[in-house]
Amino acid sequence: MSRDPVRPEQGPLLLDARATYAPYAAFAAFGIFWGAWGAALPVLRTQAGVSDGQFGTALLFVGLGALPSMAFTGRAVDRFGLRVAAWLLAALAGTGLLITAGAHGMVPLVIGMLVVGAASGAADVAINTLAGRAEHATARPLLTRSHGLFSVGVVVASLSTGALLGAGLTPTATFTVVAVVMLALAAAAWRTSTSLHVPAPPSDTGTPTDADEGGTGLRHALRRIGPASPLLVVGLVAALAYAIENAHQSWGAVMLTDTFAAPPQVAAAAPAAFAATAALARLSLAPLSRSHPTAVLLGGGVLATAGTAMLAVAPSVAVALAGLVLAALGTATLFPTLLSRSLRRTDPARHGRATSRVATTAYLGFLLGPAYVGLLAEKSDLRGALLGVAALALVFTVTAAPVSAWAARRGADREPVA
Repeated sequence: MSRDPVRPEQGPLLLDARATYAPYAAFAAFGIFWGAWGAALPVLRTQAGVSDGQFGTALLFVGLGALPSMAFTGRAVDRFGLRVAAWLLAALAGTGLLITAGAHGMVPLVIGMLVVGAASGAADVAINTLAGRAEHATARPLLTRSHGLFSVGVVVASLSTGALLGAGLTPTATFTVVAVVMLALAAAAWRTSTSLHVPAPPSDTGTPTDADEGGTGLRHALRRIGPASPLLVVGLVAALAYAIENAHQSWGAVMLTDTFAAPPQVAAAAPAAFAATAALARLSLAPLSRSHPTAVLLGGGVLATAGTAMLAVAPSVAVALAGLVLAALGTATLFPTLLSRSLRRTDPARHGRATSRVATTAYLGFLLGPAYVGLLAEKSDLRGALLGVAALALVFTVTAAPVSAWAARRGADREPVA
């Protein structure tokens, strides 16, 4: 008898454990990379010998490298299987070694950021597809919980990286440790993801199915990429959430270093505090992300706005960390809530393509967030730049609820996926 996990007559119980291990391991590995990355950014900036504005521009290339890879990864995962996620995590581990060893000057730094972005973007789509497939198989809020494991990984890696750098280890030696841990978790995801396999979807290129659903091929293609596409609009809203979140992750340690002259061990507390709060929020609020998504989005936006404003005017490290905690509580469930809602009725064999649609658009926030802070800081200072991030959070608060309601009415999760 077939063991396809999406067949309803089989039920989810036999697959719960295996379906949970793979996305949890994958997201923990992803979080470990980004936790180490956030804590190492002040050292990386010093090693490269660049200004705040140049560093913000360099961070822009993480997003520029990610966007093309994200656009194509969904098809690769749908065609070649979920084990692609493990290989992409291994590649991401290697990029950390590459940039820490070679980023001396603006040009090598930019090249390294492009490579990191390409590997990270591809891994991001793959692991979200993996978690979405697991959520479909188990009917549990595994997307939000997996993002919680990402945050746990960020906490552990942020504190560990700060301690290692404070003890005198070089960035390359530190990322060697990170790579070893990531490879172990990637191997665990590779071994356990087979229980979530579903057959690859039929080709979409010029098939009768496309014509049947949308009329002529040209009209159907225009409808799928048009600005009114629910998945596209959800992705644009998610881009604001990503911009706010990544601005804090990328610049929190830098702010403590520059504004309060914090040593590496204290500066590392910024991404760690942000991620610890996000982990607790995601793990505890996961059921609400499925049952009350609009309330989660609206409340999260309000908290993100208030927390970011508090960080911007903080008179001390303690108040700055309190602002980061509040902002993290607000942003924690925004993206997984939006993605979970858009995938809820999507054919599991097409989860990769749907995830690419939302995540690629949302990743524009990685272009906007860190670079936005760096460019504003060049014109004023980091405090003024963070007030600009608070303005983004306010825009999200105003738009998220009506946009998500509109997308639900349009049936975003029923839209044909290219």
